[in-house]
Amino acid sequence: MSTTAPETPNTSAAKSMEDIVALCKRRGFIFPASEIYGGINGFWDFGPLGVELKNNLRDAWWHDMVRCPPAGPDGEMLTIVGLDSAIIQNPKVWEASGHVGGFNDPMVDDKETKQRFRADHLWGVVQLEHPDRSYDDMVVIGNALISEGRANLLCSFVAPSLGEAIEFLETAKPKAVNGLRIHNVWDVPEAGVSRLDGILLRTGDTPKTLFDCVAIPVPLAVQERDFEYIPSPFTGKRGALTAPRQFNLMFKTHRGVLEDDESLCYLRPETAQGIFLNFKNVIDTQRVKVPFGIAQIGKAFRNEVTPRNYIFRSREFEQMEMEFFCHESEAKKWYDFWVQTRLDWWKSLGISADNLQRRDHDAAELAHYSTACADVEYRYPFTSPGFGELEGIAHRGCFDLTQHQEHSGAKLAYFDQERNEHYLPHVIEPAAGLSRGVLVLLCEAYTPDPERPSKVYMKFHPRMAPIKAAIFPLVAKEGMPEVAQKLYDELRTKYAVQLDVKQNIGKRYARMDEAGTPYCFTIDGQTLEDQTVTVRERDTSSQERINIDQVGSYLAERIGG
Repeated sequence: MSTTAPETPNTSAAKSMEDIVALCKRRGFIFPASEIYGGINGFWDFGPLGVELKNNLRDAWWHDMVRCPPAGPDGEMLTIVGLDSAIIQNPKVWEASGHVGGFNDPMVDDKETKQRFRADHLWGVVQLEHPDRSYDDMVVIGNALISEGRANLLCSFVAPSLGEAIEFLETAKPKAVNGLRIHNVWDVPEAGVSRLDGILLRTGDTPKTLFDCVAIPVPLAVQERDFEYIPSPFTGKRGALTAPRQFNLMFKTHRGVLEDDESLCYLRPETAQGIFLNFKNVIDTQRVKVPFGIAQIGKAFRNEVTPRNYIFRSREFEQMEMEFFCHESEAKKWYDFWVQTRLDWWKSLGISADNLQRRDHDAAELAHYSTACADVEYRYPFTSPGFGELEGIAHRGCFDLTQHQEHSGAKLAYFDQERNEHYLPHVIEPAAGLSRGVLVLLCEAYTPDPERPSKVYMKFHPRMAPIKAAIFPLVAKEGMPEVAQKLYDELRTKYAVQLDVKQNIGKRYARMDEAGTPYCFTIDGQTLEDQTVTVRERDTSSQERINIDQVGSYLAERIGG
């Protein structure tokens, strides 16, 4: 079986998110939820091709993490079992986990327009006080880059990432921002500023001809009195913004007949807690011993105030999470193992190494209970040239088991016979968004090709492709449809295949290109003479003839099954 990733890097840097979204709607990958009623922000429906793509990704993760997990650092095969916990749990679960008290985003409101946005999405263009100031004259306050003294904030705007901030400023280039004409935009890693701290704008044809400007994220730690100096990104008025306020992200609901405080419960914001709740049940019922993992795939819900970037950040989504339980003394070894393993796994699905990176969190980003955390990041079209999160791998310590043991009174300690020791295991958590993974597959696969009738094709890894093969009778007569039907009936028991008899062959190829179908088999006049069919390969458009009896083995060799 061949599972080789495409050889040619398929960078997302120059791809249009608007074009990708249009193709997804046109070909039935993703639809807006409740579209005929005007939609509902932050919710999406997966269409016929989208659900196949999502299920392929889900099944690949489950196979590679649960049914056939990798060998560990010592070469021994790992033990990982599955779970499917309830979406609604006892509300005390979320008090113990810290979600009721601490699962918040700092939000800012415009007092006049009533628009609300995350505080860390507020960016400003700041003019330095003197034209000859250098980077040495600048200081970092919170996560913002500000000149010493009070800088003159010319304007502010809302952008969720450095990439979108750059896009905004480049769009504003022909315009004057309070008299400032923007000429050049580029990253400034040499300034010793972390990747999200800022971008440099220079005016004039040469640096420092007039004065420098810096685009910064407004610091979350800014005092309320300082907000009077920050103009609203919507009206430009100073003093129009509230100071950041915490906003809980959990969806509330009620169980039973009465809607009161006693019946209050929550839709889960993550799948991980259901695993911790069942740690002792799994230990007692399964032949497992530390180190081992418990995996779960399921829906989670977060009441995002500003869902955006298509399905990247939505209010209803699916997660693929695994909690790997180990002894504290071995936690670092397992953390390093899982970070590299998960990065390699995404590459195995055809994601270009150029579009993936590992980013280790600095101390300021870590949760109070976390020893280490790293993200597998992808270069999305809306973050390019930067990256955005795809999967996080965290060393959670024994925080969750400790919290649930203390709040519930249940004894959750594990007895290690080899060590003759009772302890609460430490946890390494690889947590990926299934919905976000689908977005990565879509962005990576989208390949413009002006030479094709469709002008684009979806370069899915064969393992991920929603439709593995298409069968076409060249014309709907002379016995060709009957031969095509017979071949289709044989293949559909093993593969997701499609029989298409409508329109000319070029238009059918174009449809399959946009669906990302790796192989098309055409029955023509020669088939009736010598029992051969034409195979067309998606990526190269090359064609060859093989015997019709070899079609099954041809697919098995390239796709598996």
